[in-house]
Amino acid sequence: EVQLQASGGGLVQAGGSLRLSCATSGFTFEEYAIGWFREAPGKGRERVSCISHSDSSTYYSDSVKGRFTISSDNAKNTVYLQMDRLRPDDTAVYYCAAVLGYYCPLSEMAYWGQGTQVTVSS
Repeated sequence: EVQLQASGGGLVQAGGSLRLSCATSGFTFEEYAIGWFREAPGKGRERVSCISHSDSSTYYSDSVKGRFTISSDNAKNTVYLQMDRLRPDDTAVYYCAAVLGYYCPLSEMAYWGQGTQVTVSS
């Protein structure tokens, strides 16, 4: 059974940091790309970051580039999202998801975690 468990969300002041974790099981971790997505109230789900284990490439949306860092621990089958210099517009439910291959297109993600709330106060 495929499982993705997102954790690490919380309430933080603007300028602060959080680290999200996505613990996975049930599939061959090294063959999948893992992405972080977020959904803010009244807005659609958007891709934030992605890491491909096939070629070690990473992707960041323009809104988080330079502030967020995605990383992976293959021994633990876990992907992390280090979020620094958080802003109120980063407030959203954050989801991790997995897809076979190199990229993380929103419409093609095969497996999803349950989401973790991140709230950034001003």
